[in-house]
Amino acid sequence: MRKILITGGAGYIGSKLATKLLNLNFNVTILDILKFSGKSINHLYKHKNFTFIKGDVRNKRLIKKLIKSNEFIVPLAALVGAPLCEKKKKEAIDVNLESIKFLMQNVKEKNKIIYLTTNSGYGIGQKDKYCDEKSSLNPISLYGRTKVEAEKIVMKHKNSIGFRLATVFGHSYRMRTDLLVNNFVYRSVKLKKIKIFEPHFRRNYIHIEDVVDGILFSINNFNKLKSQIYNLGLSSANLTKIMLAKKIKKQIPLLKIIIVKNIKDPDQRDYYVSNKKIEKKGFKAKIKIEDGIKELIYIFTYSKEKITNNY
Repeated sequence: MRKILITGGAGYIGSKLATKLLNLNFNVTILDILKFSGKSINHLYKHKNFTFIKGDVRNKRLIKKLIKSNEFIVPLAALVGAPLCEKKKKEAIDVNLESIKFLMQNVKEKNKIIYLTTNSGYGIGQKDKYCDEKSSLNPISLYGRTKVEAEKIVMKHKNSIGFRLATVFGHSYRMRTDLLVNNFVYRSVKLKKIKIFEPHFRRNYIHIEDVVDGILFSINNFNKLKSQIYNLGLSSANLTKIMLAKKIKKQIPLLKIIIVKNIKDPDQRDYYVSNKKIEKKGFKAKIKIEDGIKELIYIFTYSKEKITNNY
């Protein structure tokens, strides 16, 4: 039975990933500080092969112990998003970067690392040109910079795979509405209007189920993929904000779209992204953005769950 450690495993991606892996009989350990709520992993305790540790990735003794007892490590614990990192700069550097440095100083050859970062590291892309894994990185926010630096450190270990994620959308056990698609649909359902700044800024998107499947694919094909970085996104979803808003309006016809001037995205994300490298290896994201919008409309219309965001 393969043993896998997920730090930050009670979070948006981690709780979905842990669920899938446990259902496939992996031996899963989650380390999480439970900053928001422990509700996202309540459904996992029934599994015999599940271990939960309430703890901090900055606890060096604990991390050393967990490295020894797990083959795969997916370090998801992080302060996520530009606004939160600006608000808590020291903590962002300690968790997003220093804890990764310590982890990588202590891993052994048997440890296999799957590291997720954001493709916001591309910053402002070149006009009408795709960003691929060789494109230069221009992270603008502290969040982007800590993740890019951490990726460099992780990739020095030959038993590592790096994924640069498109903007993730869709339902999770630890729901977030600060992610762009989730946010636009949430506001569309609740307010029947969305305000958009920099409407022609483009980025790539991916459903959370496809992220989880991409990680599973990398576990099952580790030797074929290792020592490389891959963009992970849905190739049919390189969309501007206004294109995304219009797709939502198709499903919520009463939606009002308001363009706001003089506001800037702290990450200045504006790029086309190519996902060809991972697709050539045999993995392709499948869930269409329209299906994700439909799913989110139902959730935000009928679910009474209170959502606590990162900031």
